Amino acid sequence: MRMSRALRSSLLAALSGMTAGCSLAAAPSYELFGAYFPAWMLCALVGIGAAAGARAILTIPRFDGVVPFQLAVCTAVGVAVALLIWSVLFR
Repeated sequence: MRMSRALRSSLLAALSGMTAGCSLAAAPSYELFGAYFPAWMLCALVGIGAAAGARAILTIPRFDGVVPFQLAVCTAVGVAVALLIWSVLFR
C-alpha cells in the first residue's frame, strides 16, 4: 500500500511538529551525583512522600473510619502536592 506524496509530507510535518517541544534548553533539570534528573521527577518524589504521609495520618485509629476512599484521598493529596510544587518552583 503506497501513500501519496502529500500524505507522507503532512505526516512528516505533523510528527516533526510533535517533537518541537523536546528541546533541552527549556527543560528544567538538576544535576545530582553527576547525572541530570528532570524536575518532574523531583516533584513526583515529593508527591509520593506527601501521599505516604497522608496514608500514615489516615491510618491513625482516630481517623480510621472517618475518611472514606482512603486510596483515592491519598492519591489526590500526592497529585495535588506534586502539582503545587511544580507550579511554585518551575512556573
